[in-house]
Amino acid sequence: MNLQEGQRVKLAADLRLTDPIEVAGAVIGILSLAAGTEGTVEQVIEHVRESADVREYERLKSLLDSYGDGMPPQSRTQLEQKVGALEPAWTAFQEQGPRVTVRVRFDNGLILDASPPDIFVPA
Repeated sequence: MNLQEGQRVKLAADLRLTDPIEVAGAVIGILSLAAGTEGTVEQVIEHVRESADVREYERLKSLLDSYGDGMPPQSRTQLEQKVGALEPAWTAFQEQGPRVTVRVRFDNGLILDASPPDIFVPA
């Protein structure tokens, strides 16, 4: 689901926030948000994770596209080979797409930040 800033959402399932809490050696509980807790999306962030190989592919491909026609044949061939060797990393990057996280302010005042959008449903 594509979330947008200002959109009303609710948790799709219970969300455990802490490990068991101990006080004086006794476990007093676990803090969780209940499924159905409603809130508003405050921020949607797309994280692009480019590896060094992806950046190098982009750089070399741009060089080849811009200046390849004027290069000496041997240099052009070497550049094409380097671009070809990096193509699997580029293809994997394109298929992966960006990772999206959201910040939601719940009606009870709690804020859940850097969360995957798939834990929410429209309210």
